[in-house]
Amino acid sequence: MSNPLDTDAGSELFSSYETELKLLQADLNQKLDQIAEASGEQRKSAISQAERAMDEATELLDQMRMEKQNIPSASRSKVNMRFRNYATEIDESKRKLKSLSDDRKALFGDRYTDDPQDEHLEQRQQLLSGTERLERSSARLQNSQRLALETEDIGRGTLADLNQQREMIEHTRSGLQQSEGYVDTSIKTLRGMARRMATNRLITIAIITVLVLLIFAVIYSKFH
Repeated sequence: MSNPLDTDAGSELFSSYETELKLLQADLNQKLDQIAEASGEQRKSAISQAERAMDEATELLDQMRMEKQNIPSASRSKVNMRFRNYATEIDESKRKLKSLSDDRKALFGDRYTDDPQDEHLEQRQQLLSGTERLERSSARLQNSQRLALETEDIGRGTLADLNQQREMIEHTRSGLQQSEGYVDTSIKTLRGMARRMATNRLITIAIITVLVLLIFAVIYSKFH
């Protein structure tokens, strides 16, 4: 039997179907063994139970066939192999059940007859079996709908978180733009201060130069 589906391989719903199918296969094999050992009404009842289990297993396979499409491609090959193994086992069980069901002598014992009432009884049993399959399908549909609603809630929560993060990013970007404006203003101020310092230095040098020239002029005038 295959190992349970890895939690990182894909759908939780597929894993749930897989676990349910394994339990159903074990129960179906037990019922097939009971049919081989029974006769008469007991055999008939065992066949009916096995047919219901077989119908349920077939429905599970159909659900798994659809759900495995939601599994990531990297893990889908492993899942496909498991699915084929399950389908093969179910087909073998179907053939075995058909072989046991066709043995009408063992089914009805000495009371075997072609009485139409037996056909009506079989039709009623098939109708009951169909009703049970419909109920099981409805339950699975409700389960799928519940998971879809939960996924939708998670999606809404994720969108809300993303929207909040987007607002935080926009706020941060606005703060950065404002900071860039302050930096530009500071650079302009520093440049202005540098220009003023350069101008003051030139003025100072000019004044010192004039004073030196005046001193030389005074000294020169005294000696001449």
